[in-house]
Amino acid sequence: MDNAPFLGSEAVRDGLLTRAELRRDYLKIYRDVYMRRPCEIDAATRACAASVFSRGKAVVAGPSAAALHGSKWISAEHKAELIWHEHRQPYAAILIRADELLTGEVETIDGISVTSAARTAFDLGRKGTFANALAMVDSLCNATSLQPGTVTLLADKHRGSRGIVQLRQVLQIADGGSESPQESRLRLLIHDVGLPRPETQIKVHGADGKVFARIDLGWKRWKVAVEYDGEHHWLNPEQRAWDIERTYRLEQLGWKVIRVSAQQLRRGGIALVARIRDALRAGGAPV
Repeated sequence: MDNAPFLGSEAVRDGLLTRAELRRDYLKIYRDVYMRRPCEIDAATRACAASVFSRGKAVVAGPSAAALHGSKWISAEHKAELIWHEHRQPYAAILIRADELLTGEVETIDGISVTSAARTAFDLGRKGTFANALAMVDSLCNATSLQPGTVTLLADKHRGSRGIVQLRQVLQIADGGSESPQESRLRLLIHDVGLPRPETQIKVHGADGKVFARIDLGWKRWKVAVEYDGEHHWLNPEQRAWDIERTYRLEQLGWKVIRVSAQQLRRGGIALVARIRDALRAGGAPV
């Protein structure tokens, strides 16, 4: 057996394993769905296991679909989600829905039926808090090159769906250039205080013409860069040394660099917004 989810009953029936081997050497993910120990169960693996549980009859949806499309930041603890019309008995381990899926809203990834990237974004953007919905849609766009406008067209086919107002607001801000939920929340903070919309992943060339930096978000016109520093920026000595050198080079080219920590973002950012506004104003922005 390879290290992918499989049906234990089929493996025993086909003589690939004994029941004793199944109990001893394999981890039960869902009812009759197993993986060889040791194994790491991430969101994508859990989605695959849920599809196996349905015997391929269901469509993987929601964050589970996003994980299969390549989205990062989907928690391994997230309950797998399926759209499965024929399933009637509740099963607490998997979230099973009976949503209507239109033509073109399902595709196949590695043999698994999954909601399309656009349909997945349609579902993600309608649910949960606004900040989390934005981060989810951003991540999916980043992973798949999906454009928010494509999701808007799909939303027009589902007028009146629950959460459609939030979805449309999310799509107005969504940007596939965000590479982490924290960057999405930072961009949302900037939007909420009425500052100009920043660009994402701005390439900066050195004197040799080569790109030496990609700014998380900022404004080329006014040369203001806003950089989110995750934990590795502080704990990795090599990364920290490069951050210092990189900031120096940007400043030599006339950029004002504002570095943001997780703690600053959690505090709500009043002082942070003031710093960004002051930098934009100094650069000539009408703020």
